[in-house]
Amino acid sequence: MNVKSAAKHPGLANPNRFVRLTGIALPYLWAVSAILLSTGLVWGFAFTPADFRQGETVKIIFVHVPSALVAINVWLMMLAASLFWFIRRHHVSILAAKAAAPVGAVMTLVGILTGAAWGQVTWGTWWAWEPRLTSFLILLLCYAGYILLWRTLENSDLAGDVTASLCLFGSVFALLSRYAVIFWSRGLHQDASLSLDRQTNIHDAYYVPLLFCIAGFMLLSVTLILYRTRTEIRHRRIEALQRTGQR
Repeated sequence: MNVKSAAKHPGLANPNRFVRLTGIALPYLWAVSAILLSTGLVWGFAFTPADFRQGETVKIIFVHVPSALVAINVWLMMLAASLFWFIRRHHVSILAAKAAAPVGAVMTLVGILTGAAWGQVTWGTWWAWEPRLTSFLILLLCYAGYILLWRTLENSDLAGDVTASLCLFGSVFALLSRYAVIFWSRGLHQDASLSLDRQTNIHDAYYVPLLFCIAGFMLLSVTLILYRTRTEIRHRRIEALQRTGQR
């Protein structure tokens, strides 16, 4: 990254400003994330009743649904950052996408594993090749490919272009993961747990703690992405200084 040209970027596209502002915000974000997560998980697992059909297994929802939502939304955030990179060539945007990928990959894996555990009880099988599960598995492979490309390509601008192109491709499966139950109504996967139509929502006993868990997972992912983006910026600066020192 050319430090002089980076200094001309406005707002958070300026690496120096991004590091400074996120440094102020991160302690508060960590604290609020911890409060939301601990409230939602303790409330959900300790103080909600067992379901009359699924028993205690239904409480997997407090991890499965938030992690799945985060997995999808992190990829869409990476898409937005990648498009910004294509249009404006701001390095902070593509570094943010790079920083977000491991966070999204972990959440996707958590969503698949908790979904498999839940499915084994409700469907009698750990896995079914139904539309939503299949698209979610492909999304995990897209995350893995994205991370691998960054580690393989030495030229950072080329890596940014190639991984941004992969983001465009993977976004199809991110959207399918979110809306497959609408496109294919005969899939095994249940309808959305949260909806604008109150009649299709889960029972109120699970609804509020689930909202806390979703908010906690979302805010935690944002916090991790900001933290990792700061690390990527500093790593890029070290590389630039090393190249300058070798000249």
